[in-house]
Amino acid sequence: MTRIANLPRPGDPAVAPRHDATGALPSAAERALAPTIGVLGVQGDVAEHARALERAGARVVWVKRPEDLDQVDGLVLPGGESTTLRRLLDYEGLLDGIRARVADGMPVFGTCAGAILLADRVTGVPSPHLSLVPMTVARNAYGRQRESFVTELDVAGLGGGPLRAVFIRAPVIESVGEGVAVLARDGDEIVLAETERALVATFHPELTGDDRLHRRFVGRVREHLRRRRTEG
Repeated sequence: MTRIANLPRPGDPAVAPRHDATGALPSAAERALAPTIGVLGVQGDVAEHARALERAGARVVWVKRPEDLDQVDGLVLPGGESTTLRRLLDYEGLLDGIRARVADGMPVFGTCAGAILLADRVTGVPSPHLSLVPMTVARNAYGRQRESFVTELDVAGLGGGPLRAVFIRAPVIESVGEGVAVLARDGDEIVLAETERALVATFHPELTGDDRLHRRFVGRVREHLRRRRTEG
């Protein structure tokens, strides 16, 4: 475990492309079929997610207004401050638009504060935010900023060895409901889970240069589009 002094920060070289166990850069064929994935661009680690998604083979747009959702095939909700993000979602009128798109099948990936936004129960909060994933999340479960850390996670179904994970004032998933698969734990704490439409991480995968979770999400968006074309 690595403590806060050695954590990567937004903009650090740690988010530069890597050619190792995290996977090769996308092929020409993959780029030609690139889905368009939005990153909620009102607050948080937006640019870092955008770079990781591009390396994973997606076209990226920043989502700041409800009309921006019309352009995207999937959406990332980045880390930041969940209360601030909620206020901005309300102010920009994005809350209902995101709910409607996910209800229609659009895949969504929430990290850290994004995981809090997706939960249908948040400990100590009178009402949830987007309420799209049946799980209970506790905010700042590891304590203050100085208690942030980096560790290695064994992720179910993810090739390439352990995943390096950055936890910064991180929440934990206290419990999950029907249809939620637990993919990784830090000790006894659930830190990575998924449903048919959502991937949820309580850490910051965008800060390590390991793009495997972003590749997993891009693959999920591609599969969603393939099913839509088949059904259409």
